[in-house]
Amino acid sequence: MSHAAKDFVLRENKFIEENDKLTEKSKKRLKKSKADNTLKAYEADWLDFYEWCYHAGLKVLPAEPETIVNYINDLADNAKANTVSRRLSAISENHKAAGFEENNPCRRGLVRNALDAIKREKGTIQRGKAPLLLEDLQDITPHFDILDIAGIRDKALVLTGFMGAFRRSELVKIDVEDLTFTRDGVIILVHHSKGDQEGQGEYVAIPYNPDSTVCAVVALKHWMNAAKLTAGPLFRPLNKYKQLRPRRLTDKSVALIVKKYAALAGRNAADFAGHSLRRGFATSAAQHDVDERTIMHQTRHKSEKMVRRYIEQGNLFKNNALNKMF
Repeated sequence: MSHAAKDFVLRENKFIEENDKLTEKSKKRLKKSKADNTLKAYEADWLDFYEWCYHAGLKVLPAEPETIVNYINDLADNAKANTVSRRLSAISENHKAAGFEENNPCRRGLVRNALDAIKREKGTIQRGKAPLLLEDLQDITPHFDILDIAGIRDKALVLTGFMGAFRRSELVKIDVEDLTFTRDGVIILVHHSKGDQEGQGEYVAIPYNPDSTVCAVVALKHWMNAAKLTAGPLFRPLNKYKQLRPRRLTDKSVALIVKKYAALAGRNAADFAGHSLRRGFATSAAQHDVDERTIMHQTRHKSEKMVRRYIEQGNLFKNNALNKMF
C-alpha cells in the first residue's frame, strides 16, 4: 500500500496540497514544519497503529477513542510506557494534520486516563546509555593511535563530542567552515539541532585544555592537518586504504567509535553509545560542581529537567550519606 492509502497525512497532506490559496513556495515550506527524523519516527508509529486497526477491522482516521484505548492496552503488553506515550503522540499529530485538531480523539479523557493507568502500572523510568566521564577519557586517550589517520580522526571526534556536549547528529554535520580558531580555543557553529528546530544557529566554545593529551582543540588541528581538510565535512569515513572519502561520517559510526574505545579501555562496549559523550560531559560537569545554568549553556538544553537528571546522577556519590559516615 502507498503511504496515502495508509492515511499518513503528515507527509502528504491533501489539505495543503489541494489548497488553491497557498502558493507553491508556501506549500514547500509547510512540508518542512517537522524535521525528517521526527517524520520518520511518527510514520513508523502511525503505521503500527494502522496495521492494528486494519486487522481489527476498525476505522483508523478519525479513530474512535475506544479504538485508541484498546490499541495502547495491547501495545502495553510488550512495550514500555514511554513507547506507548510516543505512539500516542504520533497518532495525535496525524489526526491534527488531517484536520481533526478540535475533535482529536487522543485528547479525550478516556484516552488520557488509559495512558495514566499504563504509566502507573509499568513506570516511566528511562535507562539510557552510560556516560563517558572525563576520567574515562583519560583512560581512553592512550588507545588512540596518533600515527594512524583513523586514530587521529577518532581522537578528534571523541574529544570534540565530549567537550562540546554534541549530539551525534550535530557532530557529523559540522563542516570545516563552521570552525573558528582563536587564542582561547575553537568556536563551532551548530546550524541545526534538536533544540533549535528553526535553524537560528548556536555557537559552542571549546577552550584549550591545560592537558594537551585530552585537548579537543589540539586534536582537531592535528586531524585537519593530517587529513589536509580545508572545506566540507569535518569528520569523514576512510576507505580500506585509509584514504579520506568525500562524504560525512554517519551518526551510527559515532556510536561504533565510542564503543570501540570504551572496550579498549576495559569498559563494557554495550553500555556505551554516541550519546555517552554528551551525557558524560553533563555528568562530569556536575561532579566538578559546575552550576546548572553553565552546564545548560554548553549542552544547549532548553529544559532544566534533563540536565537535573544528569546532575543528580553526577552527585550520587558526592552527596552520599555513606561517604560522610565512612
